[in-house]
Formats: sequence, C-alpha cells, structure tokens
Amino acid sequence: MNTFKFPVINPLLHSELRLKIMVALDSLDSADFIYLCQITDSTRGNVSVQIRILQEAGYINVTKTGMGRLSHTVCRVTRKGKEALRTYEEGLRNLFTQTVPAKDEAQSSAG
Repeated sequence: MNTFKFPVINPLLHSELRLKIMVALDSLDSADFIYLCQITDSTRGNVSVQIRILQEAGYINVTKTGMGRLSHTVCRVTRKGKEALRTYEEGLRNLFTQTVPAKDEAQSSAG
C-alpha cells in the first residue's frame, strides 16, 4: 500500500492577495492600509476583505486611529502569522522538491 501524501498547503495563505499582504507585512513589520493597496495593486475593497480574513485568523493585528475619512489603519504581522508564513513557504518548497513515487504494478493490476 502506498502511503505517499503531498504536503498540506495552508489554503488561507494560498490566496494571491493575502499572500502578498503577508509577505509585505513580514518584510516591513507594519504597513498602512493605503500602502498595502498600492503595493498589491488592489482595490480598497479587496484589500479590506483580505485584511479582515487575516485578522480573524490571528495572522495580523490591525490598529485604527481617527474617524471617518481621517482614519488611519496600520497592519502588523503577528507571531502566529510569521509562523504560518514560514510553514507555508516550507510546504511549497517541499511540494516542488518532493519526488512522487510511481504507481507500483501490484496496485495497477489489482484495480
């Protein structure tokens, strides 16, 4: 019996925009909302949704100051977020370097 399994890839970080936000925050330590929109080339609505998802997962902290149009939002990656990002990166490396075993003849003749 073949016990080969691909590594598990975190589906939360596998979204392109969420991954870009996490990589940026990991690199910068923190960034404001407008800057994240600019560097990801994404709309405010899309970035806002992804930030909320990352915050709910505990991967980032969000600090808001001011009110209304004068509000300022700053995001910072958490320790849990850093660990998740490292695990995700390792999982991708393993995925690309892993050798998938050939289906053995016993299985192909039995099925």
